[in-house]
Amino acid sequence: MRENLHRFFRAARGVGVHVSPAESIDAMRAVAQVGISDRAVLRDALLLTLAKSRDEKLALGDCFDLFFSQPEPRQDQPEADNNDTPQDADRTPSSGAPEGLGPLAQMLLSQDRNTIAAAIASASGAASLSDIRYSTQRGIFSSRILDAMGLQRLRDDLEELTATNPALAERLRAALDALREAVRDTVSQGLALYAREEAENLRNEILRNAPLARIERRQVAEIRALIRQIARRLRERYSKPRKRQRRGHLDVRRTLRRNAAWGGVPFLTAWKRKHRDRPKIVALCDVSGSVAQVSDFFLLLIHSLHEVVDDVRSFAFSSHLIEVSEILESKSPEEAMSEIMSKVGFGSSDYGSSLVDFEKGFMSSLTPQTTVIVLGDARSNNLDPRADILRRIADRSKRLVWLNPEGRLAWGFGDSEMPRYATFCSVVRQCATAQQLERAVSDIVATYQ
Repeated sequence: MRENLHRFFRAARGVGVHVSPAESIDAMRAVAQVGISDRAVLRDALLLTLAKSRDEKLALGDCFDLFFSQPEPRQDQPEADNNDTPQDADRTPSSGAPEGLGPLAQMLLSQDRNTIAAAIASASGAASLSDIRYSTQRGIFSSRILDAMGLQRLRDDLEELTATNPALAERLRAALDALREAVRDTVSQGLALYAREEAENLRNEILRNAPLARIERRQVAEIRALIRQIARRLRERYSKPRKRQRRGHLDVRRTLRRNAAWGGVPFLTAWKRKHRDRPKIVALCDVSGSVAQVSDFFLLLIHSLHEVVDDVRSFAFSSHLIEVSEILESKSPEEAMSEIMSKVGFGSSDYGSSLVDFEKGFMSSLTPQTTVIVLGDARSNNLDPRADILRRIADRSKRLVWLNPEGRLAWGFGDSEMPRYATFCSVVRQCATAQQLERAVSDIVATYQ
């Protein structure tokens, strides 16, 4: 049962349920208390110890039902031929299996469902079915399971029975066909349980490298989930307790001065301290029609990092600029983006007018500790780009980072003001995919660690 539980935890992770080592220990202790005889109680115990939300509870319940359902062989073997000779009947015991046959042949002829199901489960473990990852591996694992059950000996028995007892050989072939089907069902079950995580990783990798501006409507929910995973990963990476900041390297001079009364014996130590500025991030996001979808994901990511960065303020603009920090923090992602778009989204971009709005209303919020991030394609419809304001923003802040969702080959062509704006930026990066967005934000946050 311990091995089964470990496989179940692996399957649970594949359906999106985060199972930590501590949680798996708690679940095993709960199972030890309630036992495994009552399936409903076992299910409740695992759901109570592992599921942390309603969605996880539903996913885990479905995973449990699939994991603990055992495919059974069909019982459609033909009845023994009434014309069997008395000699054949004498050779066949009440179980239907003549003496001298292998264990698998005797098991199939006995038609004991529980015994066959247990044998399939045991052979699946021996064949490492939990290692299955792709649908193309169905045949390989089916063969491994049948071989572990003794298929080669069964073939020899069939060959012998075909010559000595054709009717019984026919029954055995029908039982073998039913066994093959049960094994295929078991492999399909294993594929559904254990290949989900690999398929999810593959799908996420494709989405991570897909241009955000060309994401289809049906993929928006998947991208949102991926952005939340990225944010959680960044939080876990950069939100660790900073105990090492309390003590740096030993300050020898101060230590000697403190311990002068004891002849320099270091009873009291002094440590060098490294001053760290309180990080601040100001994000300016173009939500005009051409880049609105990319900005949507960027705003969600930047505001999910509040556990890492102490102070985050976000602004959105098309032809004019507004602050959207409170909207993003107080509402669900769908409600927040709907409200932001209704106020400033999908318009014609006017970077000059938006920069004027920021300078009039929010320039005082910039400090030498502020990192300003601008996400936009720098296309201002041939209007005044007001690069002078961007220069003043760069002068007042610690860094000015520009993330452009367009390819570099398009910068400076048409109404693109990217080369002019880039003059005042500390960092300019292409940021068209979720992976590029993650790397850019990770690099920004890493500078504060």
